Amino acid sequence: MSQSSRYNSRRRRASARYRGPAEPPAEGAAAQDTEPNQHEVARAIVLRQLTASAKSRKQLEDKLADRDVPEEVAQEVLDRFEEVNLVDDRAYAAMFVRSRAETRKLSRSALRRELQQRGITGELAEDALEQRTDEDETEDAHELVRKKMPRSLDVSDRKEVDKVTRRLVSMLGRKGYPPGLAFGVVKQELSNHGSAHDFSEPDPWPGA
Repeated sequence: MSQSSRYNSRRRRASARYRGPAEPPAEGAAAQDTEPNQHEVARAIVLRQLTASAKSRKQLEDKLADRDVPEEVAQEVLDRFEEVNLVDDRAYAAMFVRSRAETRKLSRSALRRELQQRGITGELAEDALEQRTDEDETEDAHELVRKKMPRSLDVSDRKEVDKVTRRLVSMLGRKGYPPGLAFGVVKQELSNHGSAHDFSEPDPWPGA
C-alpha cells in the first residue's frame, strides 16, 4: 500500500472514531427554535472539506473563517481533528509534493511556494521536499521539453530554433526551474532532436 493510500485509510478510520454531525443545523423555521451550536457547525464544515479532499490546517482555517466561524471555535475544533489524525500537515505535505511532482512536474521551488500558500513552511515543507532530488528535477525537465518539442521543427532554421528555445525555457521557468538548468535541458534535447545549430543562450524571460 502506498503512503498516500495509508494516509487516506488512516483518515477514514479516524473519521469513524470522530463523531460529528453529517450536516450543519437545519436552516429556516427549524433553525429558529434552536440556537446553532457553533462547534457542531464547524465540525460539519471540516468533515465535508476533508471528505472532498485532504486539506492543510490553514486551508481549513480559511474555510471556517469564510463561513464566519469564530476563531476560538475554529481553533478548538481543528485541535481536536489533529488529535485524531484527521488533520495532519506533515502527512498532507508529503502527499501533496508527490502528487504535484507527478502530475505537474513542478520544481522544488514551485512546490515550496505552493506549500507556503497552504500554510506549510519551515521544517514540515523541507521534509516533504526531500522526496525530490536534483536528478528527479532534471529528468522531469527533460520529459516536459520532449513533450512540448515541435515534431516539425526545422533544425536548419536558426530563427525557428531560437524561438522554440525561448518558448521551452520559459515553459520550464513557469514551473519553477532555474534558467541555467532550463537552458541546458532545452539545448540537450534540441541536440537530440537533430539540431547542429550552435546558438547562444537567449533571454529566458523575454518581455519580463
